[in-house]
Amino acid sequence: KAVVLPGEEMNTQIIKEGKEPEQGIAYLEDGTMIVVEDGHKYIGKKVNILVTSILQTPAGRMIFGRVKSVMDRRSNEFKNVVRLSARK
Repeated sequence: KAVVLPGEEMNTQIIKEGKEPEQGIAYLEDGTMIVVEDGHKYIGKKVNILVTSILQTPAGRMIFGRVKSVMDRRSNEFKNVVRLSARK
């Protein structure tokens, strides 16, 4: 099994929606589920995610992260995702 730690970046492809609104789901090659915050809009795309936490469950590990950059199909380069902060 690959060792993944919070704060690391990893490349994956989001394949479906998660249980919660706006989540996307991806998997490592070993079957480990990756839950990606705000990942629903990137289903079918390759993304770089920033790992935020890891949960050990009786069924195995779950990795949580958020999208950092998305593969641009035209250039095959990753483009950073602009995160707008809500100012009040």
